[in-house]
Amino acid sequence: MLALLIVLMPLGATAAEVPDDPLDSSQWRYMARKYFRDASIVFDERVKVIAPDYAEDSLNTPVQVSAPDLEGVEQVLVFADMSPITKVLDYYPVKADPAIGFSFKVQQATPIRAAMRTADGTWHIGGTWVDAQGGGCTAPSVASADPIWETRLGETEARLWSRDSGGDRLKFRVVHPMDTGLAAGIPEFFITEVTITDDSGETLARLEPYEPVSENPVITLDLDARGPLTLAGRDNNGNRFEATVAEPAS
Repeated sequence: MLALLIVLMPLGATAAEVPDDPLDSSQWRYMARKYFRDASIVFDERVKVIAPDYAEDSLNTPVQVSAPDLEGVEQVLVFADMSPITKVLDYYPVKADPAIGFSFKVQQATPIRAAMRTADGTWHIGGTWVDAQGGGCTAPSVASADPIWETRLGETEARLWSRDSGGDRLKFRVVHPMDTGLAAGIPEFFITEVTITDDSGETLARLEPYEPVSENPVITLDLDARGPLTLAGRDNNGNRFEATVAEPAS
């Protein structure tokens, strides 16, 4: 008679080992189960996350993510362990460097992390702690108190700079309240997708921001291509915006 062996694993256990957290966050193992499941995870010093030690403005805390020496990056996931909405953005650098600059809302002291998925399916993770007074995600946007903001919704400004290493640097700003839905009486209202294409229509990069990205977001990307470019996006209410960006001045 053959014996049937049943192995019971704890709820939430994964096939891949979860490495110890160099930032010593109490939420790390929950984040690992939530976002990476049984994928391979490594903490990688090549993944740089630069942010202030203390968020002077909890509604607008700058972050710069990059990994110039990490090849084959297909997705960049940015998340904040202690935020009420942990996922900050997803970035797909199709023909771009794995680098992005932006600002986000900080509710309380938290690690802010960047996880970069390479072609082999491994997530390479870097991060840093940001201390904060609190209230970034639960505070209403400035736009919500301004009756004229609707006339400018989706208004987009963008500019390109030539990079010495090749390609262009793109910096753009979109007028949008980016409401989290956590302020009393104000529903969630945020940009869900931005796509950058070249003059032939080929996608260079795609960005999926989430509620914690700051109001009127300003985003910086390093593209492996030259302008002119088209920037197009939409929000969770179906509003769309589009802008054409000319080549940078010589």
